[in-house]
Amino acid sequence: MIYEKCRDILLQEFELVQNAVAVQEKIRLAVTEREWTVFESNLCAMNAIESKLEDLENERENIFTVARTLAREQSFSENLDAKGRFYSLVTMLPANQRNDLTSIYRSLKLEAIKLKMANEALLSYINGIKSTLKDFFDLAFIERGGKMYTKNGTHFSHDMSSMVLNRSF
Repeated sequence: MIYEKCRDILLQEFELVQNAVAVQEKIRLAVTEREWTVFESNLCAMNAIESKLEDLENERENIFTVARTLAREQSFSENLDAKGRFYSLVTMLPANQRNDLTSIYRSLKLEAIKLKMANEALLSYINGIKSTLKDFFDLAFIERGGKMYTKNGTHFSHDMSSMVLNRSF
């Protein structure tokens, strides 16, 4: 029973992470093509995936708790992280089930790494754009000494997470 439940959760997580990778690519394309409505809808889809993944992670943690209670073994230490608890769980299973679960788990981790790399690439792209804009405004408006101002006239930091520009120069 524990094997089947854990396998089912891992497969669901794997599918969700694969979906997240696809949505992340759509987000990247929306940003590069400046399609902000597409970007926003994909961001909502990514938030929904995140919520589902969080629920599945909680369910998987509950399985670890049940397995620890059923096994009453010392191998389930309270100090183990999620990875350690997972491997403690699979050591109690027969070899074929253990191999199946660890294979799915490794595939899940590889997909998560792909997603992380895509996020870092997008962040690098956005940071490059921010840097280019900052350099442009520093050169175009030398008299401001590199300072940006809000529409109310107060100083704005170079964070540029959002920028207010007058409609005419």
